[in-house]
Amino acid sequence: MRFVATSLTLALVCAPGLLAGCSHTSGGTGASASCAATAPEALSSCVAAYGAATASCYVTDGGACAADDAGTAGALADLESAVRASCGDGDFGALSSDALAGRLRNACASEASSIAWRTYGGPQGVVWPKADAAARQCLTSAHEAVRDLVSDSLGAIAACLRDESCTQAALAAERAGLIAAARAEVEAACPDLAPLIALDAPTYVARASRQAECIAAVSHEDTNGLDLGCGPSAAEFDAPRGEWVRIPVDRVRWNAQCGDGSDYSFWVRLAPEGAPLDRVIVGLQGGGVCLFEADCAARQVSAPGLFTAADDEPLGLGIASNDPAESPFADWTKVYLPYCNQDVFAGGGVVENLGSVSVPRYGAVNLRAAIEMVRNVIWQKMDAEGGAGFRPDELVALFGGWSAGGYGTLYNYHWLLDDLQWPRTAAFPDAGMALDNGSIVGVRGLGPVKIPAWGARNNLPPSCFDGDCAVGEVIFNSIAPRLRQVPEQQMLVIGNQRDQTQQNDAFFDDEAFFIDTMRGTYCRTKQLNGIHWYLTSTSDRSVHVVSLRPEFWSGVVAGESMRDWFRHAVEDPDTLQSRAEEGAFQAAVPGVAAFPCAVAP
Repeated sequence: MRFVATSLTLALVCAPGLLAGCSHTSGGTGASASCAATAPEALSSCVAAYGAATASCYVTDGGACAADDAGTAGALADLESAVRASCGDGDFGALSSDALAGRLRNACASEASSIAWRTYGGPQGVVWPKADAAARQCLTSAHEAVRDLVSDSLGAIAACLRDESCTQAALAAERAGLIAAARAEVEAACPDLAPLIALDAPTYVARASRQAECIAAVSHEDTNGLDLGCGPSAAEFDAPRGEWVRIPVDRVRWNAQCGDGSDYSFWVRLAPEGAPLDRVIVGLQGGGVCLFEADCAARQVSAPGLFTAADDEPLGLGIASNDPAESPFADWTKVYLPYCNQDVFAGGGVVENLGSVSVPRYGAVNLRAAIEMVRNVIWQKMDAEGGAGFRPDELVALFGGWSAGGYGTLYNYHWLLDDLQWPRTAAFPDAGMALDNGSIVGVRGLGPVKIPAWGARNNLPPSCFDGDCAVGEVIFNSIAPRLRQVPEQQMLVIGNQRDQTQQNDAFFDDEAFFIDTMRGTYCRTKQLNGIHWYLTSTSDRSVHVVSLRPEFWSGVVAGESMRDWFRHAVEDPDTLQSRAEEGAFQAAVPGVAAFPCAVAP
């Protein structure tokens, strides 16, 4: 709270006319110095005030703040007033005062909201209403502790940037002390935090501390050589526009690795010159899953390529094509994430011992490291180009995967929305619906075993992290209430109805039962907020993965091609409709029943 008071004081003294040194004449030395001081102070103050107002809404009203809440609106208004009083066009890099104010307002609201969502159960706040008095006190205290950690961390970063003798090591040591103190405070208030929100106290505190680095990166134009761990100063690679490049991931920095112990790497193709960098498609490679000693040992011998990223190359057909005639996303920035841990991109960075074999389960760690690395480079390049610079709330993304990558899409989509804060992201799990067969050896039955064994719990959303949350239908129901904050937020579930590979991966012995389960899930979820389906109708053979196959990508279901359906999802999401057809499945696969609902549209 000490730092917040200082921030408010600076904002007040920089009000128009109160102090000559706060003049905002564009381009003047005094103006730049004033803006350089005001922007980080004002943003820190806003994050603290917005977070306190959010906490008050939960305590007083039992839920998230209303859109017209006076506390959150006042925090944003104070921020904008302070920034406009001290920052003219060009005082903060090449940004106009309008662009800077908008950028800082978004950072304040999104960062403070992210901390609250992590605490109270997502944007839909599902944890708080079910919590008893002791649990509510725990959540309130934990939220306050990390809000103070963020404020104190921002103060330490700002002080280090002002002090020419301050080093990265000295800053790290100071921040380590702040983290330790916050962790002790959270653990004292919440002995059982993880059962409430999935996150244990160390992870909960670490994520808030990480956010402080991103907040600082937004509000400091010059980081004086410090690597904040987030933002332009943290960019680790360069890449030419319009060309695929393999990017290695530093395992020490990111704790990333593959299933054979080798380093993780991924591919990126930055948008060609003239195309916007902040239109992004992220694709997750497939490759099945190994769960037990026998199947993992067999795959290590027969298919060692499943446990390394070194021999994988990006895909280039259908939705992933670089030909504008084939894909409307041809000129988007593209990220291809190899799959090398046999954990459906859910592993939280542990080694699972399975008797005679051990398998590192780092899938979610690798995925998040790669996307953050790309984010930092896009941020660096867009800021250098001038204009409005990088704005995560204006970036549009398609985040999806094929087969095992489809499962990974289900298990990581919330992270892009709530932690990475890319709100205009749509997810597309292709042939990875996480359908449940109802038996012990099935998605639902294995969830309670593999979620802890893979260290996955800390990476699941606070709104859904028990064993049932491995099941696609459970995820759809859980995430639907938080979707559509902006129109692009939606789950685009795609696949062919006859898919023996997906059937076998989900342990369905009977093909008709698998198809009927898919059809039932479609009917029960297609009307959920933000959940849309596109099921292709090839019944005379099994087809696994559809969006990478040109004949399916350009083929038509219920009057609309998949290509146009995806374009529709990005360009006019409010009118998107699920697409499915009865087809000839009842004749082709004995035992298949008709859809238990009217197919759409």
